Amino acid sequence: MSDAKVTWAVFTKPWTVPLPELGRLVSGMGFNGIELPAREGYPVNPENLTKMLPEAVKILGDHGVKICSVTGPATEEAITAYGAAGIPILRVMVPDLADYRATEAAARKDYDRMLPMLERHNVKVGVQNHSGGYICNATTLLHLIEGYDPERIGAVLCVGHCALNGEPITKAIDIIWPHLAMVFFKNAFWRRTNGPEAEVASWGPHWTAGRHGLQSWPTVAAELKKRGYRGVINLNAEYSDMSMVNRLATEDLQFAKSLFQ
Repeated sequence: MSDAKVTWAVFTKPWTVPLPELGRLVSGMGFNGIELPAREGYPVNPENLTKMLPEAVKILGDHGVKICSVTGPATEEAITAYGAAGIPILRVMVPDLADYRATEAAARKDYDRMLPMLERHNVKVGVQNHSGGYICNATTLLHLIEGYDPERIGAVLCVGHCALNGEPITKAIDIIWPHLAMVFFKNAFWRRTNGPEAEVASWGPHWTAGRHGLQSWPTVAAELKKRGYRGVINLNAEYSDMSMVNRLATEDLQFAKSLFQ
């Protein structure tokens, strides 16, 4: 499988610039897709969603960039707008509350609410694993969504968060494969956040370049290639030092593409 079989996207959360500038920026880095944050403070936001999404598709498309997914509201109006604009995936995460079973039940209730709208407008919800206080790995993600049609409720597997949780990536991909909607490439390592004089050590993730974290991007790429993956690979462009985001995202894309040659 060559990288021509993959759509290379980036989550544009770091950039709140006007859409024409965003299109020039990400296409210049080498991306041909994005995940668009439809959030407050961005050109497309919950207040102007219906009007601005078609404009965003047109403006970014003029730069060779496709909106592959969106993070934003999950109302009927919003899902209608995503479908009308041809945006296939609404990405969500699930906070892992103190009562795990109640968390799953609440999430499934929300998916059940959305299903008729997703069917009508040909949109898929992609549920992402996230370390910390969320549904965190492929195993819990599968347990949450396995009862749903993968065409409507799928999985977004973040390989960086799998590594932080200590989940072997080949096993994670195997677990979630029938439901896989998109793959997130990012990387991190655990870093101590207090000194040796502290009574108890504390640790936090340090988000770094793809070559330098816990996750082996070459192993991820080899497994996806073996399985003939043909979807979106999204580089999240999240780093602990965001002052270097443009350089690091460009270098990470070049590295990721080289793994699919």
